[in-house]
Amino acid sequence: MSGRYIWPASGDFAHPVRDPPKFWYAPGPLGALLAPLGWLFALGTALRRGAYRAGMRRSWKVGCPVVVVGNLSVGGTGKTPLVIAVARLLARHGLRVGVVCRGYRGTASRWPRKVRPDSDPGRVGDEAVLLARRTGGPVAAGPNRIAAARILVRRAKCEVILSDDGLQHLRLARDVEIVVVDGERRHGNGLCMPAGPLREPPSRLQSVDLVVVNGAGRPGELEMRLESDHAVSLVDPNRTRPLDAFRGSPVHAVCAIGHQERFFRSLEAHGLTVIRHPFPDHHPLAAGEIDFADGAPVLMTEKDAVKCERFAGERHWCVPVEAVLSSELETKLLTVLRERGVLLPSGARPSTK
Repeated sequence: MSGRYIWPASGDFAHPVRDPPKFWYAPGPLGALLAPLGWLFALGTALRRGAYRAGMRRSWKVGCPVVVVGNLSVGGTGKTPLVIAVARLLARHGLRVGVVCRGYRGTASRWPRKVRPDSDPGRVGDEAVLLARRTGGPVAAGPNRIAAARILVRRAKCEVILSDDGLQHLRLARDVEIVVVDGERRHGNGLCMPAGPLREPPSRLQSVDLVVVNGAGRPGELEMRLESDHAVSLVDPNRTRPLDAFRGSPVHAVCAIGHQERFFRSLEAHGLTVIRHPFPDHHPLAAGEIDFADGAPVLMTEKDAVKCERFAGERHWCVPVEAVLSSELETKLLTVLRERGVLLPSGARPSTK
């Protein structure tokens, strides 16, 4: 089994530090061999959730409605772009929106921390900086999402909190749960770690408010898609270039996200000839890892770009993506937000909880 894994601590479930094993996404003898461990993991998650439902463990409110956007599986599903889209949607409805995240792989000695667009991603995490830049609103990072959320409510006067990747962080009370599913990889072999990619069994989807699929959905699921059509210079953010303009000669594609194949294929869909450079999710890229002797352009994701700006050159570009919500998804999302008191009629404000 390839990879080393960080196992659950303080309610945060494992993230692989290398690419997920291939047997997670196809039936095979190794998955079957590890299946009993997966069943034990699933039993542990069920007992933990049961303890919260029975009041044996406590969930804490933070003073305003909380919307959790998470997933069942490890690896990238498109969750962060959806968080950005939901934050913008709520802001358009006149709400002061704050975002909390774990700050995964951040090296700060004290948590939680407020995150600015110019914060050091090495200290607070790459996703935290990306969220601060793309949402334009207050962001706080830290393993204790309750403390992070309370900072935003008290100091930034946030009226709604979005929790990025907080589905399993049950200590934080929530009003709405949204789960994002990768339309290609789905739930892999359907087993929990270490036998498969799941943090919780698929039955957990029955208890959430919305199941959003990045790609083609199934009955009862709501669809979104990720779009990218241009690149932005890491040296001068005001300089952009259509992706189609990179056709005709090879480009280097650097990627350290959870689903690298999606990024590479998105570039190839624009007719680009891609030289692939995959790295583990959240890998702290160094200057030598994005510098190639042939002088060809280097394209990377936004999450990777925030780590590379300080040593980037003229040929380094990032490719931003936008989550495009289906009309059905946006309508259903607004309906659920109103039903749960997150969005209220014009002129009213969410109640404190």
